[in-house]
Amino acid sequence: MNNAGFLPFPRILDGRIARAKLKKDLIQRIAELRKISGSVPKLAIIQVGSRSDSAAYISGKKQFAAEIGALEQHINFPETVSADDIFAKISELNDDRDMHGIIVQLPLPAALAEAKDRIMNAVDQKKDVDGLTEASIAAWSEGKPGAMYPATARGISELLAYYHIPVAGKKVTVVGRSVLVGRPTAAICAAAGAEVTVAHSKTEDLVAATKSADILIVAAGKPGLITPDHVHAGQTVIDVGTTPVSDSTVPGGARIAGDVDFDRVSAVLGTSGAITPVPGGVGQMTVLALFENLIDAWYNQHISA
Repeated sequence: MNNAGFLPFPRILDGRIARAKLKKDLIQRIAELRKISGSVPKLAIIQVGSRSDSAAYISGKKQFAAEIGALEQHINFPETVSADDIFAKISELNDDRDMHGIIVQLPLPAALAEAKDRIMNAVDQKKDVDGLTEASIAAWSEGKPGAMYPATARGISELLAYYHIPVAGKKVTVVGRSVLVGRPTAAICAAAGAEVTVAHSKTEDLVAATKSADILIVAAGKPGLITPDHVHAGQTVIDVGTTPVSDSTVPGGARIAGDVDFDRVSAVLGTSGAITPVPGGVGQMTVLALFENLIDAWYNQHISA
């Protein structure tokens, strides 16, 4: 990323800055919960196997929990675990009144592929802080109040709010249709009052779909998909892409690439536009949003108890 001074660069929507401020808010909220109830939000993380990427993601969640004063329990099954054993553990966690959120770290091993949907749907909806059970998906798809949105979608919403970028009444195009990011992001924007268009990398006239938007959110997983042709001056561009690509010019020979050609797109957006960097943008918000979901789950369970 080359922030050359002669280019009319847009405002950078830095997820690190937003996360630092919102993290302080979470620390305060959890301290207040401890003071008034003696209880703090607790998250169960179910992992199957020992994939290095999953281990890294889980490590980040555990560290963040410690930093804000939340609790976590990491359950790490071997790859040979049966689906029945996972169901039994989820049932136990569902019944545990001191456990407020449950996530199943994806992807699961190939041997559990056929059982994946049943495993995900075994989580009690009240504790589904990933927002991925069928019941949760139905709730956020329909824009129901109190729906638990997947963390990346909520993180995008929080990032826009932090930088005072309104969504209501705006045209939003979301490129990507995954249940993890694209669909819930479209749903959360629609619930906020936006006019939403959902596209994908194979959309017949992708340029028209993206260029007409006030806010463009790209979660296609295709590095460099969005070029200057896809954007206009003054637009807000949110890049969710995080694809590892080879690059001999950086230590380790690889870097994380977004879906947006950052430098060239930024030159078109100009000083009236805004854009997220990769890394340092949306990714910073995802774990924070997960724990915002966990705190919401704590409230919901204590209020209904």
